[in-house]
Amino acid sequence: MIPARYAATRFPYKLIQDLEGKAVIQHTYDNTVATGLFDEVWVITDNDIIYNMLNASGSKVKMSIKEHESGSDRIAEAVQQMEADIILNVQGDEPFVDHETLSNLLDAFRNPAVQIASVMKPFSDPSNIQDPNYVKVVVDKDNFSLLFSRSVIPYHRDLSFVPKYWEHVGIYAFRKEALIQFTNWEMTPLEKAEKIECLRYLENGIKLKMIETTHQSVKIDVPEDLEKAKIFLKSLKK
Repeated sequence: MIPARYAATRFPYKLIQDLEGKAVIQHTYDNTVATGLFDEVWVITDNDIIYNMLNASGSKVKMSIKEHESGSDRIAEAVQQMEADIILNVQGDEPFVDHETLSNLLDAFRNPAVQIASVMKPFSDPSNIQDPNYVKVVVDKDNFSLLFSRSVIPYHRDLSFVPKYWEHVGIYAFRKEALIQFTNWEMTPLEKAEKIECLRYLENGIKLKMIETTHQSVKIDVPEDLEKAKIFLKSLKK
């Protein structure tokens, strides 16, 4: 499931921006389908422009019925009547999905204790650690999430020790029951403060299993990222 919200605070209409001849959301959909990992791939949107564009291309797309605060709420509405065990949420602004990463994410559910899983990667550019547009995550020894934040975590107080900083990649997978449970909870204080939806799980006592990846890509959050994505896409074609 790929939630596709039309309006965005930092970069309005980013999902329909042209990325080398194809809209950003179309890249995300096509690349997710191309992994061959899923029985079905759907885009869930709140906007007629996105719906009509994807429908015309033959992509599977649904319109949201209600207004939603988060992508997880949006897809929870869409999967209520679907037969599914595991639902994977790829963010619409993450066009460069990776087969190995998504496969490893799905494999996490071989452990029956895992209810939700997500992805993290080492920061390739240390300057991004200070940037609130990049969400950071800290984990326990078994790679279960302890906290997500737009602030720098952990705080580097002991300069004799070099901490590891993990960037949270906005890809989630859920057992269906856990996703439905999520949408029945109210937004939590940390979630409201940070605008990070997975904090709702942590504040309700559910940790996320974090899967490591070294796959480098570009998330499109601000206009400058679109230019980075164009350069990255050209590098993939070489």
